[in-house]
Parts: sequence; structure tokens; C-alpha cells
Amino acid sequence: MRVIIIGCGRVGAETAVELDRRGDHVTVIDTDQRAFGRLPSTFGGVTVRGTGTDEDILRGAGAELAELLMALTEGDNRNAMTAQLGKHVFSIPRVIAKINDPLRAEAYRSLGLETLCRTTLLADALVTAATEGAEATNGRVLPPTAEPLLVAPTAMAPGEPHPDVEEAE
Repeated sequence: MRVIIIGCGRVGAETAVELDRRGDHVTVIDTDQRAFGRLPSTFGGVTVRGTGTDEDILRGAGAELAELLMALTEGDNRNAMTAQLGKHVFSIPRVIAKINDPLRAEAYRSLGLETLCRTTLLADALVTAATEGAEATNGRVLPPTAEPLLVAPTAMAPGEPHPDVEEAE
């Protein structure tokens, strides 16, 4: 599958790496060249410096051939604009926009865009964890991997050995 991801933040980079690992042809677009440092040296996709709201950038990234576009920047307006360009100008079959505002997410869905609303996802996961436990969230809330400390840690002066740890001689 040919995928274009707009935004190489934590979400965009993680998504790009996973799709690349699965064998998809991934192109990542970001305005900040340093953002591509989040991608490992093993990343086999393409990186493009630019904005997803620029038709020329999208065209150069292969938008006419893309099967999926994901708008994953931090800006709802940028993601919505990019998603609409992908859907209506380039006729990309599937377009997903990350939208933080639940009201906007619903409005964009009514315009034919797939939306992912982080606010709604987090709230749903937190309510489920609060009422049913972390295990009921299908991995969205992770239970602790260790038992909590039974006593509060004591403050120590710099260089002072911890009273519960024996020093090697």
C-alpha cells in the first residue's frame, strides 16, 4: 500500500515505522528536517521537507498514486486542510485526519473524512480504566509492571551511600 503521512512527530514517526516494517511504501512529510531524526536508520521510506497543505509538495510526494493519507500534525486546521486536499484534489481513497477537538472531528466526518480524535480516545480509555480496570482497555491503559514502594524513599545528600545498599569493597 502507498501511504503518505503528514507530520513526523511521535505519532507520525511511530506510524511510519510500523507501516514500513509491514512492507508498505511510506512517504513522510514534515516542515522540520530535524523531525525525521525520529525515524530509525532502518526506515526504508521516503522523507519530504514541506507542508501537507501545499499541493505541489503533495504532488511531488506521489499523492496521485497514494492509497492512504494520514494527517498527523499537531494542528487540527492543518490536518483538516491536508485531508481535504488529499480527498478532494488528489482523490486518495482513504484519508485519516488526527483531530483533537471532538466537535471538529465530528464535523470533518460529516464531510467524508475519517477522523481520529485523541481527546475522545483518551477519555474513553480513562473512563474504562477507572470503572473496569486497566486490563479492560485492550492495552490503551497499561497496568503497572512493579509493585509500589511500601515506604517513601529517604532524602540523601549528594554522594551519600543509600542506607539499604551495601557498598562493594
